[in-house]
Amino acid sequence: MATIVLGVGASHSTLMNTHWEQTTHKAEAGRFRDALYTARERIAAAAPDVVLILGSNHFRGFWLDLIPAFTLGVGECISSGESGTPKGPQAVDVEFARHLANALIEGGRFDLAYSARMQIDHGQSHAIQYLLDGLDVPIVPLVVNVFAPPLPTFRRCAELAGAIRAAIEGFGPDKRVAVIASGGLSHRLPWPDWRDPHGEDEDFMVRAWLDGRENWSDYDMRRREIIRAAEAAITPEFDDHLLDLFAAGKASELAEYTTEYVERAAGNGAQELRTWLMMAAILDYIPAERLAYEAIPEWLTGMGVAILDPDSSSRRTRS
Repeated sequence: MATIVLGVGASHSTLMNTHWEQTTHKAEAGRFRDALYTARERIAAAAPDVVLILGSNHFRGFWLDLIPAFTLGVGECISSGESGTPKGPQAVDVEFARHLANALIEGGRFDLAYSARMQIDHGQSHAIQYLLDGLDVPIVPLVVNVFAPPLPTFRRCAELAGAIRAAIEGFGPDKRVAVIASGGLSHRLPWPDWRDPHGEDEDFMVRAWLDGRENWSDYDMRRREIIRAAEAAITPEFDDHLLDLFAAGKASELAEYTTEYVERAAGNGAQELRTWLMMAAILDYIPAERLAYEAIPEWLTGMGVAILDPDSSSRRTRS
């Protein structure tokens, strides 16, 4: 039977790679990066046989011509390699991925989309770069739509995660499984609701999302300029409360969040917290260990790292 050995939630930002020297909050950036390295060591110590990566996609592998709510990679996985993130094929545990797809669909509650040739971007490859650096372990990528409304509800994400946990535990051979949630925390991207763009920049963004499947790099320079021109909108109070919920083993409360509430309280980028909720649900909402939180305006994002360790949780319970 497969065993879930560790959960990690970690923010991502390609600006770590492209604008480190221009980052003025160097101490904060260094503490966050160190927390990623610590999490990487904890993953290595847990010795997983496979890592399930829950992440978003920033319109480099998924486009407005087709946006599933949830897509599981069950074959080839190609990373787009933007902004210094890993590029090219990524090793996938195909047997395990296809077991998850079969179990979820045959369970009758989730008609999950799947891809035998998935393209991921920094929504997942940032985690590969920093959390799996040097670890020879295959992944299973699960992409959650968090940027093209209508979005799956937080409640639906939690329900799917519970089904994923059951599917993992129902895998026949022994296998150690780690789960990474990539994304968040509070931040606001200069991205429109694709259904109602306003102005030239927003029109450009929507056109890129619609037409970029074969030539996304043609749109990338201007898109990066639009992002770099944005002002940071970080909400540390929201992020602290969120991390406190995780630390108290109360992450299930996120299932009551709505898209509208998160947009208002923490920005459109915080919709990525669906992946953190799913990771916590797969770990059965055990209390988390907060490794870091830093508000870094140059990266536009509240950057957090947390670990859910079943071994540590059971030791606390016994004591």
